[in-house]
Amino acid sequence: MATDSRRSPSTASSPLRRGRSPAGFVVLAALGVALVALPLLGLVLRTPWSRIAEILTNETALIALRLSLIVATTAAAISFVLGFPLAWVLVRSTFPGKTLVRAIVVLPLVMPPVVAGVGLLAAFGRRSGLVGSWLYDWFGIQLTFTTAAAVLAATFVSFPLAVLALEAGLRGLDERLEDAASTLGASRWYVLRRVTVPLLGPQIAAALVLSWARALGEFGATITFAGNLQGRTQTLPLAVFEQLQTDTDAAFAVSMLLIFLAFAVILGLRGRFLR
Repeated sequence: MATDSRRSPSTASSPLRRGRSPAGFVVLAALGVALVALPLLGLVLRTPWSRIAEILTNETALIALRLSLIVATTAAAISFVLGFPLAWVLVRSTFPGKTLVRAIVVLPLVMPPVVAGVGLLAAFGRRSGLVGSWLYDWFGIQLTFTTAAAVLAATFVSFPLAVLALEAGLRGLDERLEDAASTLGASRWYVLRRVTVPLLGPQIAAALVLSWARALGEFGATITFAGNLQGRTQTLPLAVFEQLQTDTDAAFAVSMLLIFLAFAVILGLRGRFLR
């Protein structure tokens, strides 16, 4: 029997499968790596390593670190509590305007942080905010320039990351497993608790870590809406900004602390980012 001498596309030799990249791509790739690596190298070289322990253990840095951890952790928790039901609705419900709702939810990712802060002032400001003036007049609650304002600003910018991560997990979930559990008599809440949530474990972890990391690094919305008050709203990024005006060594040292925390996040998500 005659054999077909033509090679199938899957077995044919292709330049894209040889493991060799065009020289121009290699050069541009190297420039891309340098674009990211050079600022990091500059920070490493400019950091006063002989004084770093002294700088990072002074009162200003410790207060800012403590507040940053509180703000980022609270913002990540709120993002998950509100983001999981929203992601569920976006994936498993059909309603008019769903595309618009998703666009609104994702908008803070591309919105300038200062504009986000101005928007938060317009909504929660004490004098003219849509909600803030009502809260102050009726209950005496002022959000601006408080730790709650820092949490709200961090949640605003980190919330979309949690929703997108959870939405991706729900879209990739094998619904037949949930259907099988329901067929065996499991209630909706039992299926959610014992089937859906365990299967979404990696995506839930990613949502929490990504929103936490974004909240930790928030600057523009926080300084606009919450201000830069030590012990109340001054998180680590705001502390870097203030120290850059007076003590550049301290600014470099605190910046290295933020880089270390960000690198720890990347290592924690190495299965998602580094493979």
